[in-house]
Amino acid sequence: MTFYRKAAACAGAGSAALFLTVSLSAPAAAHGSMTDPVSRVSACYAEGVESPRSAACKAAVAASGKQAFYDWNAVNIANAAGKSKQIIPDGKLCSAANEKYRGLDLPRADWPSTKMSAGGHTFRYKGTAPHKGSFALYITKDSYDPTKPLKWSDLETKPFVEVADPRMENGDYVFRGDVPARSGRHLIYSIWQRSDSPEAFYTCSDVVFGKDSGAKGPAQQATAPTDEEIAAGAGKSSVTHRGHGGQDKPAPAGKDGGSGKPDAAAPGTTTGGSNTPEANSAAEKTGVELAETGGDSTTPVIAVAGAAVLAIGAASVFALGRRRGATGGR
Repeated sequence: MTFYRKAAACAGAGSAALFLTVSLSAPAAAHGSMTDPVSRVSACYAEGVESPRSAACKAAVAASGKQAFYDWNAVNIANAAGKSKQIIPDGKLCSAANEKYRGLDLPRADWPSTKMSAGGHTFRYKGTAPHKGSFALYITKDSYDPTKPLKWSDLETKPFVEVADPRMENGDYVFRGDVPARSGRHLIYSIWQRSDSPEAFYTCSDVVFGKDSGAKGPAQQATAPTDEEIAAGAGKSSVTHRGHGGQDKPAPAGKDGGSGKPDAAAPGTTTGGSNTPEANSAAEKTGVELAETGGDSTTPVIAVAGAAVLAIGAASVFALGRRRGATGGR
């Protein structure tokens, strides 16, 4: 019986190691996107990546590929550190200079849009992985032309909304802001700068004040992805924790990349190297409100360690068996 107890103990240790390996190799999390007003990337995701309805989303998917839109919540720069205006060049604001999302930069007057009016508005930002940080929202100037590539000079110099650590409600960051008066088609640009990491996330939301008089005719009304759609698409996301969607190096500096001062809503950020993994928040470490999207950079190490423990357990069982045979089963 002693042999069997020892064998069971070894097998149990191996099973525990296997459980540890499987558990810690589970998918990590991506982060989020604006849903009111709906961002371009989340609107196209909601339309259906395989067969988008609008002409703009069809063109964006053709330019970027489908995977970029399954990874709709990962338009980021890993080491922005409050310097977005310095490191994102003109014409690449919506993609955050991430080649993977280049379709979001297409200059068009028919992007799916959200109806907007001046005055108080409740903004919603889907947070698939909560983090401490600040949101800054910029709106385009009266001279904005949606048929031309978006430049920093197209945006008002100062954000019309700035908020730090807004409350979460049903998985959304929710905050209020006063929208400036505008007419026709415009764009709201958001920067979510984490305060527990240099990482930042970006969105472009097309909005229409009054009647849309775009050169290519009115775009269809944008819709945000539902929780069911998000859950259904999570398994197709390729986002990993290091780089989040392929952005594992700094974006190139732009010719007109800003004043060199940190972004308005970037308190508490620290500089980091191009491949510096971001510091994860307590919520992310505990798995609260996270979307499953891909293993992190520690997965191979954990897997190897688990396999090693399994091998040791198996070797122990084999050795005990040989010893029992040599001593006549005593």
